Amino acid sequence: MGEVDAAFIQALEHRPKPTITEADAIPTIDLSSVSSLDHISDAPAVGDVASLIAEIGDACQKWGFFQVVHHGVPLDKLEKLELAAREFFGLSIEEKRKVSRDEVSPMGYYDTEHTKNVRDWKEVFDFTVRDATVFSVSPDEPQAKEVVNRWPEHPSELSREVAQDYAKAVEKLGFKILELIALSLGLAEDSLDEYFKDHVSFIRLNHYPSCPSPHLALGVGRHKDAGALTILHQDNVGGLQVRRKSDDEWVSVKPTPGAYIINVGDIIQVWSNDKYESVEHRVMVNSNKDRLSIPYFFNPAHYVMVKPLQGLISDRNPAKYREYNWGEFFATRKKSNFKKLHVENIQISHFKITD
Repeated sequence: MGEVDAAFIQALEHRPKPTITEADAIPTIDLSSVSSLDHISDAPAVGDVASLIAEIGDACQKWGFFQVVHHGVPLDKLEKLELAAREFFGLSIEEKRKVSRDEVSPMGYYDTEHTKNVRDWKEVFDFTVRDATVFSVSPDEPQAKEVVNRWPEHPSELSREVAQDYAKAVEKLGFKILELIALSLGLAEDSLDEYFKDHVSFIRLNHYPSCPSPHLALGVGRHKDAGALTILHQDNVGGLQVRRKSDDEWVSVKPTPGAYIINVGDIIQVWSNDKYESVEHRVMVNSNKDRLSIPYFFNPAHYVMVKPLQGLISDRNPAKYREYNWGEFFATRKKSNFKKLHVENIQISHFKITD
């Protein structure tokens, strides 16, 4: 990474300094009672599952974030991908940029030195979790296109086989959490599954180099996730912070060995008609240590129309959002990221129904 852009530093020097706290951490939820099941309804102990569903609902409503342990994802699959990621990010910038992403092919490598408008102190590598994934890659083109992953020559360990072996294990966890969220909303456990038949989920390898001026830069600025769920592994360096809903303070998420951090995205906020909220979060950089994180963005099919779910609206609780096409929404968001447009990036608030 290069030096922090001067204008970026100047802007950050004048930003408010919010209180940081680790007290009252995000909930940690044990999934051992359901991690080995194909479906939640297969659980032998109904009471345990009812308690688990209540925990999930409470965490989604109060935090929008929670950690899960005993989740069933094999540790060795994660370790292989994490090791390959570290080797890749250790290569020269010229070698990494051989698999750079662009507007036409959004998968591959990207670093903030591609633009003078430095926003995030990090570099990334993206890949889809399914072969022949179909995306709406541009809001200007009505036809969705098949997106092809770009795999580097080196290291050989960062391969389709290693990456997608890991992706399959996390996909299973994603559907499990989706079922639990559906049940917590009073819906049938498989009521959200149909939206993910041709899901356009992807995995991002995030590398945050150590930063000489950590008080002037952010690994990732404050944002909300646009998709349905994010399933995040972070290493032991930490740095993730969540804006607590009860008082708007930033809370640091302390790394828990073997845990995944889950947050609900904008789509679940819309589906739940604002019962569950997509919450702001950000990443702080470290002056001495690199940080690696691996988020799995669990997103529905590109053709899905997103709107409040029928079972959750009524005359007393009418729909709070107009429907929108997920593929077009995602493509517009991507285009704004690449072009650095001088307008607000598309948000679900643009589809909010006002009286």
